[in-house]
Amino acid sequence: MNNIIHLSVVVPLLNEEESINELYSRIDAVCKKEALNYEIWFVDDGSTDNSWSIIEMLKSQNPMVHGIKFSRNYGKSQALHAAFEKTKGEVVITMDADLQDFPEEIPDLYAMVTQEGYDLVSGWKKKRFDNVMTKNLPSKVFNAAARKLSGVELNDFNCGLKAYKKQVVKSVDIYGDLHRWIPVLAANAGFKKITEKPVQHQARPYGTSKFGAERFIRGFLDLITLWFISKFGGRPMHFFGAAGTLMFIFGFLSALGLGMNKLIDVYVHHIYGNLIAENPWFFIALTLMILGTLLFVAGFLGELIIRTNRGHKNYHIEEVI
Repeated sequence: MNNIIHLSVVVPLLNEEESINELYSRIDAVCKKEALNYEIWFVDDGSTDNSWSIIEMLKSQNPMVHGIKFSRNYGKSQALHAAFEKTKGEVVITMDADLQDFPEEIPDLYAMVTQEGYDLVSGWKKKRFDNVMTKNLPSKVFNAAARKLSGVELNDFNCGLKAYKKQVVKSVDIYGDLHRWIPVLAANAGFKKITEKPVQHQARPYGTSKFGAERFIRGFLDLITLWFISKFGGRPMHFFGAAGTLMFIFGFLSALGLGMNKLIDVYVHHIYGNLIAENPWFFIALTLMILGTLLFVAGFLGELIIRTNRGHKNYHIEEVI
């Protein structure tokens, strides 16, 4: 018997009791048709409905169904992080539980990773069935800015349907709201074969969306953070130290110039005039030296922090089956 697990399907969810059974049935049917040994990881992100009871029932019917139950709602990034730590498949596919993603896309995504050699394949919902003003339009602006800042050429960063080589999910560290930036994290980790595939999309058949328009604001802030981390995350002294040194030197030279100018006025021209402290440039120079020192110290502390901070596991798992 072949014990190799070809595919791990990761499904984070929050209050999706109406759709779990249908989603499981469709995943199971597709994998059996393609003769794929698979496992499914459902991550219950603090649901208050019967989602966990349904996952327990599916587990009793199929030992390759697994569940992770969070004690409260921690967010999609933490849900993916918890599942990624436990997956055993050579290919990992993530999808949302709301049935807007099609499990029937699995064979093509799996083939693109295993046969075409891609590290990551991101779904692209070219035709969306979401509200134009609250999702579609902001999403276009969001993705355009993401491509410009990250350098990763994807049209739909936020699509939950993605396929990864096992090495990718074991290498990236996702926390906060960084789940939408996994392609950027993967690229920063050295996985360069990243592409996208147009996928089907449909309107949500059950329930309501758990995400509001504020996710785009958080997304932009996370993108700026990610850009900074990718440039200076492993070397904060290169940014803070350099900026602090330049500011200190400029402030020091300005103060030195003021002092020399005052000495020349007093001892050469016998002009006594106002005190140096009455010159606005004195306070500018003093402020620059203080800020420069603070930035340099911040860079030094940053270097210490990144050497002691390991991981971002800030969730509590209540149960695993």
